[in-house]
Amino acid sequence: MTHTSVKTAGAGLSAAALLLLADATPSAHADTSPEPGNYLMLGVSHGEDPAAGAEGGTLLRCDPPGGGHPRAEEACAQLSAADGRITALPAEDALCPMIYAPVTAHAEGVWRDRPVSWSETFPNVCTLRAHTGALFALDGT
Repeated sequence: MTHTSVKTAGAGLSAAALLLLADATPSAHADTSPEPGNYLMLGVSHGEDPAAGAEGGTLLRCDPPGGGHPRAEEACAQLSAADGRITALPAEDALCPMIYAPVTAHAEGVWRDRPVSWSETFPNVCTLRAHTGALFALDGT
């Protein structure tokens, strides 16, 4: 009977150890929200309404560059040079067609512990890219 008692105690210890290990291991449902620092949730919607088609978006993290942004390093460098002010990004020379197909770009997040909330409508994607560089090049081009 002592043997059975020891076996049961051993099984109890193993179960307790497994429970402790399970609590120490990050779960698949852990909080995936961005940590404090330099990050922006970026999106582009067609039309003049920033709420239209605003589902999802692309996360840009800087420090280190990453998130889901295809040109994160370049976008972070441009933002850093503009001190995180999207309106201060240098405009690029571009020959854009005079086609009115409005797009609205929006950014929400934090840059150097300052909240960022920005939205602007551009006459077309070419003009958007000329004014925001790699920041809104969300398709990698």
